[in-house]
Amino acid sequence: MSVIAEEEVRGGRVVFKEISAEDEDQQPTEIESLCMNCYQNGTTRLLLTKIPFFKEVILSSFTCPNCNWSNTEIQSAGRIQEEGVSYTLLVRSKQDMNREVVKADCATTRIPELDFEIPAFTQKGALSTIEGLIDRAVAGLEQDQPTRKTTAPEVASKIDEFIEKLKKLKDVESPFTLIIDDPSGNSFVENPFVPQKDEALTVTRYKRTAQQDIQLGLKADDDNEEEKPGNDIETLRNEVLKFDTNCPECNAPASTNMKLVQIPHFKEVIIMATNCDSCGHRTNEVKSGGATEELGTRITLHLTDPSDMSRDLLKSETCGVHIPELEFELGMAAVGGKFTTVEGLLKDVKDLIVDKNPFTCGDSSTPERTKKLELFGKKIDQIIAGEMEAHIILDDPAGNSYLQNVYAPEPDPEMKIEKYERTFEQNEELGLNDMKTEGYHDQSADR
Repeated sequence: MSVIAEEEVRGGRVVFKEISAEDEDQQPTEIESLCMNCYQNGTTRLLLTKIPFFKEVILSSFTCPNCNWSNTEIQSAGRIQEEGVSYTLLVRSKQDMNREVVKADCATTRIPELDFEIPAFTQKGALSTIEGLIDRAVAGLEQDQPTRKTTAPEVASKIDEFIEKLKKLKDVESPFTLIIDDPSGNSFVENPFVPQKDEALTVTRYKRTAQQDIQLGLKADDDNEEEKPGNDIETLRNEVLKFDTNCPECNAPASTNMKLVQIPHFKEVIIMATNCDSCGHRTNEVKSGGATEELGTRITLHLTDPSDMSRDLLKSETCGVHIPELEFELGMAAVGGKFTTVEGLLKDVKDLIVDKNPFTCGDSSTPERTKKLELFGKKIDQIIAGEMEAHIILDDPAGNSYLQNVYAPEPDPEMKIEKYERTFEQNEELGLNDMKTEGYHDQSADR
């Protein structure tokens, strides 16, 4: 078909003429073909035509005089385009329902207001109108309704309700959005105001993904080594990597999952989680995906509302935690790196200090110490429940910790972020004093 498309004129005769109801010379080609419904012979009609302001297409229509079965289809007579295309139309009147639409078989159709989607390759290509697309969707849903009403009456009832919603769209009582997304770039929605701009129609061209190229048959799964997860950083960000390891508790074989996560308004981090099927032990750890910052970071959050407990929190392995109201301070390596919430961090603190403290049970415990730790645990519970106001301070000399700003990108009135110069002792603890990154090429050349 692509060869036909490239040769629009053959021997002085125009092969692809613009589609028109007034052209009497434009007659379809008729071919006798097999009916796939009754397996007798029917007739297929082919029409090579050109849609104004679009491209060449081939219309095919089959009818069977024996069983009255019919089928229509449209195919692009051109090649797959360099870019995909997405049409977003705001349907505001009944006139919009009459817009012509070319929908390729690889196009996805969506109506967000109804949370309705027709996936790619589930329908044949069609030359229709907006109203025709809706009628076609209704017909597809009604096709198996008699069987559903017998086998699954509840499902059939819900589908009937949805069909009524689709039918009401044709009355355009309220505006709705129609989106046609075609990675092949061969779909089309009419602009009745051509050559002027259509304010209700937005056309977006985009570069296809590797997966879309595979779906269109433009490349095989293993065509490009560079686009495999190990070599493409974009693919790596979307993949969960899995590798074998041993459980730190029972030493049984286990698996560790690792994923790169981009935290909004912050940076990229690596989240690692290990789950042991033998003993049920679970661990998770967060590593910074970037370098040590030039300045340390101190984040102070005033906890005034229970909703503060749901704020996302990234505590790196170099971050200390301080709660002044409880006279509590946790060193940087006590809990390790975590990506959790404020509530999750407070619960970890309680587990570490109260529930899992070896000095609260057995011969090592004393009534005074046990009572003091129980009181500490109750105060943590009060902070989590919002019954006690407190401040939580994350002090990270490496600058790789984060606390969600729910007002972003505006400043958070309850949160204060300070940058500071690290002391010599902090640089020593981070191993930065002995780290030389400048001039080492010159020194190695001298040796």
